[in-house]
Amino acid sequence: MSEKVVPKRGREQRVTKQRLAVEAAMGRLEDFVSAQELHRLLQDQGDKVSLATVYRILQSMAEDGLLDVVRSGEGEAAYRRCEAETHHHHLVCRTCGKGVEVQAPAVETWAARVAAEHGFTEASHTVEIYGYCPECTLNRQGPERA
Repeated sequence: MSEKVVPKRGREQRVTKQRLAVEAAMGRLEDFVSAQELHRLLQDQGDKVSLATVYRILQSMAEDGLLDVVRSGEGEAAYRRCEAETHHHHLVCRTCGKGVEVQAPAVETWAARVAAEHGFTEASHTVEIYGYCPECTLNRQGPERA
C-alpha cells in the first residue's frame, strides 16, 4: 500500500522511498544541481535510486512548482528548491552552481510591453543570468590578485 502526500504546491503524489530521498536531498542543497550530481549524492549516502527515477522525480517536482530549473549553455538542466512563491529570475554561478533568486520589475514591465506591441497575450518568460559568484571570482583571480 502506498500513501499519498500533497505537496505545498502541485499535484498529489505517491510517497515512495525514492521520492522521499530526492525531496530530502533537495531540501538540504542550497545550489543548483544536475540530475547526475544528485544521483551521485544519493548513491554516496546509500540511497538506491536509479538515474531515470531521479530524472522523473525532479521533473515532477519542477512541474509542481517545487523546484526551480535552469539550463546550462550546453542545455543541461539544473534544479534547486524553489524559495520564492512568486515569479522570479536567477543569478547562477557558472562554476559552483550557486543560485540567487532576484525580483526584476523592470524585466516584467519590458516583457509585457514587448508582447503587447506584437499582439501577444498571456506571455511568459524566464531569465537566468550566468556569471561567477564572489567566491568563485576570488578563486579565479587567485589570492595574489585579490
